[in-house]
Amino acid sequence: MSQLDETTRRLRLGMVGGGPGAFIGGVHRIAARIDDHYELVAGAFASDPERSRGAAAELHVAEARAYPDYRAMAEAESQRPDGIDVVAIVTPNHLHFDVARTFLEAGIHVICDKPMTTTLEDAQALAALVERSGLFFGLTHNYSGYPLVRQARDMVAAGELGELRVVQVEYPQDWLSTRLEESGVKQAEWRTDPKRSGPAGCLGDIGTHAYHLARFVTGLELESLAADLHTFVEGRALDDNVHMMLRFRGGARGMLWSSQVVPGNENGLKLRVYGSRGGLEWHQETPNRLFHSPLGEPSRILTRNGPGLGDAALVASRIPPGHPEGYLEAFAQLYTDFAEQIRARQAGREAAVLSASTPGVDDGVDGLQFITRALESSQSGGAWVTF
Repeated sequence: MSQLDETTRRLRLGMVGGGPGAFIGGVHRIAARIDDHYELVAGAFASDPERSRGAAAELHVAEARAYPDYRAMAEAESQRPDGIDVVAIVTPNHLHFDVARTFLEAGIHVICDKPMTTTLEDAQALAALVERSGLFFGLTHNYSGYPLVRQARDMVAAGELGELRVVQVEYPQDWLSTRLEESGVKQAEWRTDPKRSGPAGCLGDIGTHAYHLARFVTGLELESLAADLHTFVEGRALDDNVHMMLRFRGGARGMLWSSQVVPGNENGLKLRVYGSRGGLEWHQETPNRLFHSPLGEPSRILTRNGPGLGDAALVASRIPPGHPEGYLEAFAQLYTDFAEQIRARQAGREAAVLSASTPGVDDGVDGLQFITRALESSQSGGAWVTF
C-alpha cells in the first residue's frame, strides 16, 4: 500500500452511476474501501431519481445526498462545507464527458472509468479543462495497478531487456459469442449500443486496456497502426473482434488482438515484450507471476513479494507471499495512488513518487486517439494510419 506523508480524514467520495445491475460501480466502491482512504457520502446512482434513492439507501448514503441527477449533485456538493472531494464516474461511456466536465467546472476532482470519452474531440476538450482547473483527473486503467506489471515497467525502464524489438498483447473473452444483448443483460446491452458505448465495441471496451498495458509497461509511443475490426455475431452494431499491427517510434514492432467472441477465454489479457537482451511475459489470469527470459540464460519466474522485486512492486502489494492478490487489489492500488495525489494537491505539496505514475487525462486522450485511428484504418481496408 502506498505510504502517505500525513494522516488525514478519509476523502469524501461521490459516485455517478453504479446503481442496480451495474458491475463496475461495485468494483469501484470495493476498490475505494480496501485501503480505507475514502468514504462514499453522495451519489446520483441511476438516471431514474427513485432508483438512485433506492441505491443510496442500500449503500448507506444519506437521503439528502442521494441526488436525482449529476448536475444537481455537482451544484449542491460544491456548495457544502463537507462536500465531496472527488467523484467517481461509472456510467456508460457516452456520459463520461459531460459528467466529468460538470464536476471539474464545480471544482471537484474526478476519477473516471475508461474510455474517457467517446470522441477524440471531447477527450482533447476535457484535457484542456483539466489543465486549466489544476484539478486531479484519474483514469481507471486498472491493470496498471498490479505489482508485477509495475515491476515489468521498472525492468524495461532500467534497460534489463535492452533495446525493445517486439510487443505482443492480447485480450480475448467469450462472453459476447451470442446475441447476449437481446437477453436483458444490462452490461451487454449498453456495451453493444453505439449510442451509449461510442463508435467502438470490443476495441473500446477491452482493446483500449490492451493498448494501455503495452504503453504503460514499455513506455513506447505508437507511430502507426493497421487495424482490422470485424463483427462476427450477425446483427450486432459494433465490432466484436480486432486484429492490429503496430509500429512504435524507435523501430519496435507489435501486434494487438482483442476479441469477445472466442469460446474458452474468460479474461485472457496477456503481454509479451522482447528486447535485444531478454523478454518478459505477464498473464492477467495468473497475475502473481512475471516470466523473465534473459538472453542466453535460464528463464526465471518472479513472484509477488518474492526476491528480486523493486520498490514499485513491493509498495503495491498488501498481503504475505503465497496469498494471491488480483483484480480488486489492483483496482484498489489505483484508488490509493489517486488518494495520495489528491491529498498532495490539497496540501500544496508534491505527491509521493511511487504514487505518481497512474493513468490520467493524457492517457485518456491517447486512448481516444488509438480508437479513432484504428477505426480509420479498418474503414480503409486495414491501411496503415499514422498516429
